[in-house]
Amino acid sequence: MLQDYAAQLPTDFEMCSKVWEQITIPQYPNLPEYGVKAGQTNPDFLNAELFLNEVLPPYQRSFKGHTGPFIFEFQRTGIEPVEFLKRLDGFLGKLPKDFRYSVEIRNALVLSSDYRSILQHHGVSHVYNHWTYMPGLVEQHKRLDEVFTAPFVVFRLLTPLRVKYAQAVRIAEPYNKIVAELPTMRKDTVALVKQAVEEKRRAYVLVNNRSEGSAPLTVQALVDQLSTSGCL
Repeated sequence: MLQDYAAQLPTDFEMCSKVWEQITIPQYPNLPEYGVKAGQTNPDFLNAELFLNEVLPPYQRSFKGHTGPFIFEFQRTGIEPVEFLKRLDGFLGKLPKDFRYSVEIRNALVLSSDYRSILQHHGVSHVYNHWTYMPGLVEQHKRLDEVFTAPFVVFRLLTPLRVKYAQAVRIAEPYNKIVAELPTMRKDTVALVKQAVEEKRRAYVLVNNRSEGSAPLTVQALVDQLSTSGCL
């Protein structure tokens, strides 16, 4: 699959890849699609060896020229922030430095100076995620002491704040127009991207249809605002 993607991409185009959930969830959801694993503890949560042996080799063989930051997305795990950060620190310390990594959290309690310090120590980016239960993008940056933690920054514009995913799907379908513009999300994204670029950091902005109704149209609106601000 990676070879097929690589054959279609311009030579300088990078893709961000969200890492396999077997490495990022501490317990399998109690849902039928998980079969016998449903509701069970996941022994491979933050298993660096599994990432090194199963995830990285195909990228090294077939996709290294197109590999942008890997995204480790952590839902609200139920693990206390102190314990989670300890395990995250150990995991990140085992990853090779010739790839880039980013961490997306869905528990606002993890956003702290300790979290920022761990990411900064490993050269890993926080994923600024515009998502149901997270604070706004600028508020996330404030909680990280207004410091970007890596030479690059990743943004994911997923859903309106305080709107659950299923509701966002119903509002946004069929994804062919802007159904509800999110001016604060746009303004914050532009401000943070501008700061990142001024600091010579590369910015990756990933947009979901469920944020405003049409990802391509949201992307175009952001490009227009960035151009007006002199960032592009």
